[in-house]
Amino acid sequence: MHNIASCGETAFATPRRFGASDFAQAAIAGLAQAQKTVPARFLYDRRGSELFEAITALPEYYPTPAEIEILSRRSGEIARLTSGRVVVEFGSGSSVKTPLLLNEVDAAAYVPIDISEGFLRDSAARIRRGYPGLAVLPVAGDFTQAISLPPEIRGRPALGFFPGSTIGNFTPAAAARLLSGFAATLGADAYLAIGIDLRKDAQRIEAAYDDRAGVTAAFNLNLLDRVNRELDGDIPRQAFLHRAIWNEALSRIEMHLAATQNVAFTVAGKHFRMAVGETIHTENSYKYCIREARLLAGIAGWEPVSVWTDEKDLFSLHLWRVARPVLQP
Repeated sequence: MHNIASCGETAFATPRRFGASDFAQAAIAGLAQAQKTVPARFLYDRRGSELFEAITALPEYYPTPAEIEILSRRSGEIARLTSGRVVVEFGSGSSVKTPLLLNEVDAAAYVPIDISEGFLRDSAARIRRGYPGLAVLPVAGDFTQAISLPPEIRGRPALGFFPGSTIGNFTPAAAARLLSGFAATLGADAYLAIGIDLRKDAQRIEAAYDDRAGVTAAFNLNLLDRVNRELDGDIPRQAFLHRAIWNEALSRIEMHLAATQNVAFTVAGKHFRMAVGETIHTENSYKYCIREARLLAGIAGWEPVSVWTDEKDLFSLHLWRVARPVLQP
């Protein structure tokens, strides 16, 4: 592996910090809408991140084992095209899948980006222990906003890594904007390895987002705990239930927090009311077919290179490169 910097306890690059004001503004605006909502990125405080990692180990949650299967079989093919690059992982979480890529790619450095700074610190430390010759340069920040990469690796060719089905949390238009932003962050010679969940029967999808053990419900309801703790809220958690609903028309699974009674509450000094049956919409996860995923790539300024699926065709891993400007008819 190419060593760029000392692999000691590298300080976090923090181009933008995310305090209560960001959370408060989004929560107040979303709760004031007719269809109340809180953006999905706020599900991921430290507790939320821990619960999501627990979700990925559930028997109903197929995306993680399916993607691990693909990476285990195909990382060598990715490496043949992308070795020697800086690996930049967007929304790194616990970096569970990262070693499957790093074991094959002769990475120049590893840059994990995550909104949960404490969780990021722990996962970066694990990667350092596993790869003592690799420069690990974590960036605490929201990858949906402009991100500045560490100065040590700016200008070096990059391989973006966006595993999981996170791209599905964005509307197609927002996903295209996000992916265009990734291209701008990574540079003109970049590649991107991205996981995209595939369309399948609704029953299997709903089970993955409403598991029998109730871990996904706890993950969703944790958002109310975070609002109450960080935004001086008094939302009665016991008055809400987790709901996972397949929206066939939009090809997405939706997560909601449904009020089981009429409630009134305060968040950041603002007053809100909800009637029984009303919901707070907390997350979407769009599902794509391969053709739609390739179309999304082209719209966002990427050129498809390869695509792989698991043996059951539940999930897909794509390798794209930044599209070269060419004259079009």
